[in-house]
Amino acid sequence: MKKSKTLTGILAAIYLILLTWIILLKMQFSFSDLPHIRNINLIPFHASVIVNGTIDFDEIINNFLVFLPVGLYTCMLKPHWNLFRKIAPAFFLSLLYEILQYLFAIGATDITDLISNTLGGCAGVLLFVLLTKIQKGRTVHILNIAAAVCTVLLIAFLGLILGMSTYA
Repeated sequence: MKKSKTLTGILAAIYLILLTWIILLKMQFSFSDLPHIRNINLIPFHASVIVNGTIDFDEIINNFLVFLPVGLYTCMLKPHWNLFRKIAPAFFLSLLYEILQYLFAIGATDITDLISNTLGGCAGVLLFVLLTKIQKGRTVHILNIAAAVCTVLLIAFLGLILGMSTYA
């Protein structure tokens, strides 16, 4: 059990580092390459997601999916927390990212992102609950294997992309 929790913690830390690099640093290694945008949108599903007069669901779905692991990792690391406490990290982490984007002028601060990110965390909690009902005591073990595989594949993919960009 202790080894499993340690592995979960390591995988969660790697995930948070990658998430921060993607959201705040926009997958850049230099601060000078970051966009200098200080914009705030407090109207949900408004201008920031409207493209050619229709809602661009890609960004909403991507935000939802990228925060799904927050809910999963929270449940894996804090199984005895109540539902509110399991959802709170997704909300507060998203809020932190949105505030930092605004403060450092490195992206648009958007309530839609906060909503979709938090819903992604909620979905992660729900997925964990469903998997626990199906797999019983094996849920954490199965998710650790899946997370380890996904982490290795994601790092390899990012390495490939970065390697290709140096030759372009």
